Amino acid sequence: MKSEKHTLTMLVDNEPGVLSRVVGLFSGRGFNIDSLCVAETMDPKVSRITIVTQANPLLLEQIEKQLRKLINVVKLREMSDDRAVRREMALICVHARAENRDEILRLVNLFRAKIIDVASNYYIIEASGDADKMTALIGLLKPMGIKKIARTGTVALYREPKRGI
Repeated sequence: MKSEKHTLTMLVDNEPGVLSRVVGLFSGRGFNIDSLCVAETMDPKVSRITIVTQANPLLLEQIEKQLRKLINVVKLREMSDDRAVRREMALICVHARAENRDEILRLVNLFRAKIIDVASNYYIIEASGDADKMTALIGLLKPMGIKKIARTGTVALYREPKRGI
């Protein structure tokens, strides 16, 4: 069976050790985590964990069953369909040589990113979007010399149902 990327999001009790148990479940069973994001929700007693992993349908079902067995997991959803909004953010430090500055500015505008720090020899760019957009931007900036990069990994929420006007 073919492995595909899946985005899992879960609400968990915001307590010490919960993240460790979730990550331990993945590593203990040989599941790989492509990206992991964790943050407190509007309720300080609850955190949202978003994990991107590659799995075939049978493996995904096994992962979900194991996660639901964890006592601190309040809610688990697989969010890989079109009802979910998925984004990630990247900070990219790129060499800003005189001959590349115009091209960097053009790419920043094209990708609706922002330059958030400027020095004589580099720019730090902030960009957000889906993983494909981040990969495309990084690919276009690479020839100019990316010095360092930090990516958040995917965060996701389901769209709210549309109401009549």
